[in-house]
Amino acid sequence: MATARIPALRNLLGRRLPLRPPPAQQRRWAQVHDVRFLATTQASRSVTEKYREKLDRKAREEGLSDIGELKEAYRDRIQELKKKDSVRIPGLDALLADEPAPGTTTTAATNAAQAQTNNTSEASDKPTQTPPPSPHTGPDQTTTTSSIKPLSSILDLHKARALPEKELSAIWRLRHASSPTSLCAVIPAPTYAALEATARRHPTFVLPVPRGADVGAEIHFLQWVFDGGSRTATVLFTQLAEYKARGEWAQPHTSVTHYFDEGLAEAPGVVLMAGSVVEGRGASVADARWLVMLLQRFYGGEGKGGDQGKRRLLEQFGRGDGAFSVERLLEESEKLG
Repeated sequence: MATARIPALRNLLGRRLPLRPPPAQQRRWAQVHDVRFLATTQASRSVTEKYREKLDRKAREEGLSDIGELKEAYRDRIQELKKKDSVRIPGLDALLADEPAPGTTTTAATNAAQAQTNNTSEASDKPTQTPPPSPHTGPDQTTTTSSIKPLSSILDLHKARALPEKELSAIWRLRHASSPTSLCAVIPAPTYAALEATARRHPTFVLPVPRGADVGAEIHFLQWVFDGGSRTATVLFTQLAEYKARGEWAQPHTSVTHYFDEGLAEAPGVVLMAGSVVEGRGASVADARWLVMLLQRFYGGEGKGGDQGKRRLLEQFGRGDGAFSVERLLEESEKLG
């Protein structure tokens, strides 16, 4: 996770962004039932169990009797790798460290510690293995080696720069209309500039998705990643319960990437955004649209210096301030303005 493997997103809501919150669930959700730790129903995969045969073989090759002795033999190396790869996100650390309310399922909490130990054990045995993408990267949040397609491989930029904004918007939306799990938008360049400026100051945050009065809300972790090679900025959304259970192996459910091109930013004056939702990871397309809308409100409003409440939450989360309140986060998320 010490290397960025994800992409970025952002687009302030406006007439160009057809992302609307779920109509029946947009209103205030009356109760909050330990929203930070809603347990995931997805079973946590144990790396040790998955690779038990290989680890047993490795232990025998080292002249050891079992995996326990193998872990003990590599304990110093595991700790060294853990320290090297550890990236602390103050606000998220505070949420993950908090205790769940009495009576709340704690499966995710107990699996988190086990996953961390198992992951580092696997790293010592297979040092060149690349883990799945996750929203946990190094502190500068910028990559130099891109696996993201540049915009030039998606559009004929020479022709696109000559199009009026309305025509380019129609083409971009039609390009993504065939996929029911896709998200796309055409963002005014000044709006994107404000989003990006805020994102570089606050590259990580959490946002809620309402789940009804009886359940409360589900918290999702987001991270911006900027890629210099492709001139993109991607936002990765992951369920906090998933992240808590699986750490760096957590699987994002949604990613959205902003494609910046100087020619398009000058005329017709836009930045293009596209993303997708992975089915079966606990979030629907409606959930993703709600999260994108909230992201625009928190990051766009903060970037303009307008909404003091949202800006304060971003700052508190970023520095791990104990005053950060999930209840306050819910209140701010309900505001439509």
